[in-house]
Amino acid sequence: MTSFSHITRDLKVAVLLDEHPSLMGVLPRMGIPFGFGEQTIGQACKSAGVDVETFLLLASVYALDGFVPGSQAISQADANDIVKYIHASHTFYLETAIVQLSNDIEKLIEPCPKALQKVIWKFFTEYKEELDKHFQFEEDNVLPYVEQLLSKGATGDFCIEDFEENHSDVETKLEDLKNLVMKALPPQCDVQLRTNILSYLFFLRADLKRHTLIEDKVLVPVVKLMETRQLRTHKHRHEEERSEELSDREKEILISVAKGLINKEIADLHSISINTVITHRKNITRKTGIKSVAGLTVYALLNGLIDANSVE
Repeated sequence: MTSFSHITRDLKVAVLLDEHPSLMGVLPRMGIPFGFGEQTIGQACKSAGVDVETFLLLASVYALDGFVPGSQAISQADANDIVKYIHASHTFYLETAIVQLSNDIEKLIEPCPKALQKVIWKFFTEYKEELDKHFQFEEDNVLPYVEQLLSKGATGDFCIEDFEENHSDVETKLEDLKNLVMKALPPQCDVQLRTNILSYLFFLRADLKRHTLIEDKVLVPVVKLMETRQLRTHKHRHEEERSEELSDREKEILISVAKGLINKEIADLHSISINTVITHRKNITRKTGIKSVAGLTVYALLNGLIDANSVE
């Protein structure tokens, strides 16, 4: 087996999984089915409708120790695919992993005294609740926020920094559970079942750690970039709106037009040339979208530039 330090689109999916079998769980979360044959990563992503740059980014963070994505990789990532991946991860943890653990641990502790069973089950139940609360915060706040940014721009007070502040550690109790099963349960507990549970707990510990890495190193930077772009867009729109406001001189010309003055009269009144008057009137029409004198008169009335008594 040839080891590689980076993942490329031309690498065959089968070769990738031979080198990094932990990625077998990533494929279904990304929507890439098994049965990929001899397809490359690029081909498999295209067939599944998955953005290949996003897959390469997530797979690299997940599988390559110490990998830190650069700004270009972050800017090329598809936030939709990231959201789908994280949601699929939550579904796996809550509907598959925890359910399987729950069933297996219940069987494992059957030979234990009732008091010990009660203590172990209480600890596991509290862990399930903590995990559910952790993921529910993301489902209720973080993922909808990203979807808002993608669609029409986020509203409200939430920002990705709120997620960073509430990003609790869900691995510590899992480590404690692993140690309890491995060290504390009595020898009469089923050996094979205990081995299976421990193997699964080791897998989950590593998987949750990588899940956290993806949120910290991919989701957060991508959303921060989206927030920056939205802020720039809002600033640009505000500047455009301000540039479309009538200047003081244009308001003066508009008032004169509304009062029925012709271009020469306006030029004399304001001590400017007729050409300058014409330029001002073109700008007024461009900014207001109104061409006729009657329409401009109504505009001036509605905006409080003149009163009805001053109109002839």
